[in-house]
Amino acid sequence: MPLIYHRSRAAVVAALFGLTLGALLLAPRLLPAAEKRLITETDLFQFVWVADPRISPDGKQVVFVRVTVNKKKEGYEMALWIVPTDASQPARPFSAGPRDSSPRWSPDGRWIAFERSAEPKSPEAGTPSTEGGQIWLIAAAGGEAVQLTDLIRGAGSPVWSPDGRTIAFTARANDKDLAKQEKQKKGEKADEEHESDVRVISRAVYRNNGSGYLDPNRPSHLWTVAVPAAAGAPLPKPRQITHGTFSEREPEWSHDGSLLVFNSSHVKEEYYQSPDSDLWSVPAAGGEPQKVIDIAGPINDFALSSDGKSVAFTGYLNAEKPRSYNQPDLFVAPLGGSGGSARNLAASFDFDVEGGVSGDQHPPRGGSPTPVVWSGDGKYVITSTQERGRGNLRRFDAATGASELLTTGDQEVVSYSATPDTSRLALVISTPTVIGDLYALDVTGSPAKAGKPRRLTGFNDELFSGLNLTAPEEIEYASFDGRKIQAWVQKPPGFDPAKKYPVILNIHGGPHSAYGYTFDHEFQWMAAKGYVVLYPNPRGSSAYGQEFGNVIQYHYPGDDYKDLMAGVDELIRRGYIDPKKQGVTGGSGGGILTNWIVTQTDRFAAAAAQRSIADWSAFWYTADFAQFQATWFRGAPWEDPQDFAARSPITLINKVKTPLMLIEGEADYRTPSTSGGEQMFRALKYLKVPTVMIRFPGESHELSRSGKPWHRIERLQHIVAWFDKYLQGQKIDTYDVP
Repeated sequence: MPLIYHRSRAAVVAALFGLTLGALLLAPRLLPAAEKRLITETDLFQFVWVADPRISPDGKQVVFVRVTVNKKKEGYEMALWIVPTDASQPARPFSAGPRDSSPRWSPDGRWIAFERSAEPKSPEAGTPSTEGGQIWLIAAAGGEAVQLTDLIRGAGSPVWSPDGRTIAFTARANDKDLAKQEKQKKGEKADEEHESDVRVISRAVYRNNGSGYLDPNRPSHLWTVAVPAAAGAPLPKPRQITHGTFSEREPEWSHDGSLLVFNSSHVKEEYYQSPDSDLWSVPAAGGEPQKVIDIAGPINDFALSSDGKSVAFTGYLNAEKPRSYNQPDLFVAPLGGSGGSARNLAASFDFDVEGGVSGDQHPPRGGSPTPVVWSGDGKYVITSTQERGRGNLRRFDAATGASELLTTGDQEVVSYSATPDTSRLALVISTPTVIGDLYALDVTGSPAKAGKPRRLTGFNDELFSGLNLTAPEEIEYASFDGRKIQAWVQKPPGFDPAKKYPVILNIHGGPHSAYGYTFDHEFQWMAAKGYVVLYPNPRGSSAYGQEFGNVIQYHYPGDDYKDLMAGVDELIRRGYIDPKKQGVTGGSGGGILTNWIVTQTDRFAAAAAQRSIADWSAFWYTADFAQFQATWFRGAPWEDPQDFAARSPITLINKVKTPLMLIEGEADYRTPSTSGGEQMFRALKYLKVPTVMIRFPGESHELSRSGKPWHRIERLQHIVAWFDKYLQGQKIDTYDVP
């Protein structure tokens, strides 16, 4: 009774002040600044992430994936949660978890299909295993979930047919797997055939960072399964729709349910040509696939118009000469038309379509889809865009290409979905002081008439209300040649401009990616530890136009290094940086720039290169993707050895005097440690320069973003301890030779 009484009072107050009950329940208890504490590295264990928001067809509810760190702090758990879009009630659990993802509403809104994965079996602990994941159904009104598929090697990516009677999905089981499973179901003994674990590799690309070794004998194919007409009905038998040697992905039903449209590349060794993929269709009852959209370049996300006559998609056209950076665009084409009939709606929009702002707190599991969305009347196409550090939604006129922002602000729209008539959207929005909360946005008419996003969740409010977090300062400065560079400065809480602070230059990877207005735990914690953190977007970064991104082709690292140094000089000129206490770190592309910087200057007291490259030639031979096109290099290492050597930090290793830490993931196939950290470490040990290598078992290139929670924490601890030792003079003997 007391609970009901208090809620009733809250409802009255909400009505008086124009607030909803849900908004009141979300409101955190704000502490005075003096009572707040600094953020710590281990606060990550308490973070909650919102992934894959899916709004119901009637726009009244959103089902999403709630991601948390598990009890052992060695992995993550996922469960489906649901919340009304009017914010009248707080979000509540909807599925049991702990590995539920990919929720998809039935067209009538009565059911939700989702994927439930088995216990991860992958030895690469930093990434989840999809082995054994199956499709389940649960009533939108609640109740027990019912398993819909039971395919060996799993099933995923469920998509409802327009009539709600069938679900399409993807699966990797081959004929041999299926025959073995059928015998097991019949109780027959499977053939005692030795299954060799020896890999016969004939493709240049044979493994992938995160997912491990590729299996060309098990391509991803399209399947369908009937939805049971009544509860308790026997498990329906799935039907395989596509066959052959090529993988299919991202299926979508035609408006009349007669076809499945999907993305595929029908080339065995794609690395011998410029990037390319096409849209295909296949009868939903099975048959021969037909190519329906073919452009001279790759097609990424796509969506069919409500009348089924057109398709909107993201991708790019390959240039006459290969580029290292290809700015993605937005196209519209008649379904079944020729590649020449595709119109580029973003031809005059010189920023990125799709993509995201670089940060370390996107959901580590569960996915963050940024789909292409047609308006209900077919006049507009909505997609995410990245513009100078901001990630928002933009609406393009399907006839003229004219565009206008649908959302605005210093933020990143991490993920979203829309009702069929696009009158309401569900958004996950992140800012430099908010990890990512769920919002609902009502759209009527023009974007100018759109309401303000309505906040639906606040999972991190209790934690964050007690933390002294500060927003970064955006700055712009002129580089050596006058080019303007955008950057952000994260200052310590209680910053005093009269004091002198140590500075950490933090460099993003890619190199074609960009920092911006999103939450980054690393920057906040470094600032809490007393450091000013500078994170710029030097030339080569995305979200500043095609020319800005591609200008570093064949000159990387190079002038981008000068952009970074100009940024540090700018802070020193402002008077609050101690010139003797400069540190530099970065991962991936930022890792090679860190290695490069210490070969060019001794100005930094310490450096930490993460998942880096030391020798471009070794990287060319060992990375998980092939550099067979003249994108980053004009040819192979033996064809232009001088260029590979001139841009490799290892060539200039004898110039290094800066103490260097090297962070390596032992399952990193993107920048294998043999072509990066291991080379730098051995050479610097020979030269007797202070160096240490920190190796993380089982971790891939995604260590900082989705690795084991404890590993993510320890990575931060080691980097900051290294700077504490050499910039702050703290007595830390962890890195001394025992």
